[in-house]
Amino acid sequence: MSEGNCFKAEPLELRLRALASNIRELAEERRGDSLALLALLRLLESLHQEIRDSLFQDSLPDNRQALYNLLRDIETSGGWPYIHRMKLQNLLANFQFLHDGEKSSMPPSFSQNNDLP
Repeated sequence: MSEGNCFKAEPLELRLRALASNIRELAEERRGDSLALLALLRLLESLHQEIRDSLFQDSLPDNRQALYNLLRDIETSGGWPYIHRMKLQNLLANFQFLHDGEKSSMPPSFSQNNDLP
């Protein structure tokens, strides 16, 4: 049995749990390293987009019954997967702008643009 067939024989749920565990472990190892964690989030977002735009779209149902089953599963199993991006305003809420009563040297145009992903 080839390695590829061995993986297919293993239930999807078990493989997903193992993958999630590995990602959590990697993230935990990088606790406190915002650049490494940002790289991990970027990779996850990129994978999400890659799978959605190619493999998932190619696998969409081609008849009403299969489409109905897919939509029913989406509705009953937690909705559509979405990668939420932090708003810049939320990110900056953790940053202290005032130090010893003085205003931050951050340019006003930067702090006003809170709609960035």
